[in-house]
Amino acid sequence: MTKWFIFIAVSVGLAFLSLPSLRLPRSHGFWRFFAFASIVGLALLNIGEWFIDPWSPHQMISWMCLGISLWLVLDGVRLLWTVGKPDGRRQEASLLEFEKTTTLVTTGVFKYIRHPLYNSLLFLAWGIFFKLPGWEAGILALLATTFLVQTAKADEAECIRFFGSNYKAYMKRTRKFIPYLY
Repeated sequence: MTKWFIFIAVSVGLAFLSLPSLRLPRSHGFWRFFAFASIVGLALLNIGEWFIDPWSPHQMISWMCLGISLWLVLDGVRLLWTVGKPDGRRQEASLLEFEKTTTLVTTGVFKYIRHPLYNSLLFLAWGIFFKLPGWEAGILALLATTFLVQTAKADEAECIRFFGSNYKAYMKRTRKFIPYLY
């Protein structure tokens, strides 16, 4: 019962923060809200397993995924702030401040993948899944993955509208999530 209360409370908070995006079903933030909700559900499902049998294979995979997730989000946000130069020229209400980039970021991790922040959420979801793999956790991880793929598609449409042919050329040189593959 406590986990359900926490899930609802966190989801309401996320919905409040995501309100501009939730009003725009074609925005990347719309899909990102559902990805976050899936990850919150997954975290609550596996919360008690984080430090049990820490050297087991599934825990080692989990910690590796969580470490990659942390690196991707930190480096991605840093590059968006420093190279992307977000400012007031982008007025889309559905964008978070660091997402209002005015310069296309193609260096660092962005040289290889277009969506390091969504990729970090994929690694987060699967890292949490591997804390205690099971069918319920698998469903939530697959839901988060599906929502994050939709988030990336919507984000790419937004980037094409803002950056135009430069973003289309960037798409030809990079992959969405996995360097050189996908």
